[in-house]
Amino acid sequence: MTINMKKCTLEDLNRLQEISYETFNETFKEQNSPENMEAYLEKAFNLKQLETELSQVSSQFCFVEFEGETAGYLKVNTDEAQTEEMGDEALEIERVYIRSHFQKQGLGKYLINKALEFAIERNKKKIWLGVWEENEKAIAFYKKMGFVQTGAHSFYMGDEEQTDFIMAKILK
Repeated sequence: MTINMKKCTLEDLNRLQEISYETFNETFKEQNSPENMEAYLEKAFNLKQLETELSQVSSQFCFVEFEGETAGYLKVNTDEAQTEEMGDEALEIERVYIRSHFQKQGLGKYLINKALEFAIERNKKKIWLGVWEENEKAIAFYKKMGFVQTGAHSFYMGDEEQTDFIMAKILK
């Protein structure tokens, strides 16, 4: 089993968009209206938006490759790139996206551990993420990885307000 990480660059923009659309659809289309899904996908993953995020110095995107194929990606944020004000001592995991046919291979755990490594390398004291309150599978996974719920915030899927739990892990 070969797992590799590759930092995303602007040359990867189209592949990043393709995987973002695919994984987000696979995970959330059954629980959301087609109109709200389309609105969200167009807002969050249009090429200009992804290019802006990729160019942000306080964000990092990395593809995870499994047996030579791109299986998904990780996006982490520090400082002003965090989607919530968590301070200079925090690192946000904004996205852990794994294509469905690569799930159950340990890739989510691999990406969370990579995010922990990034946080430690940057002397962060806390790592956190937001997860939809109805995504029970992800919540259970994050709890297993040592995260605890510390709060909640609003997340907009198109015009529908949803609640994301904020989960955090204190680093030693």
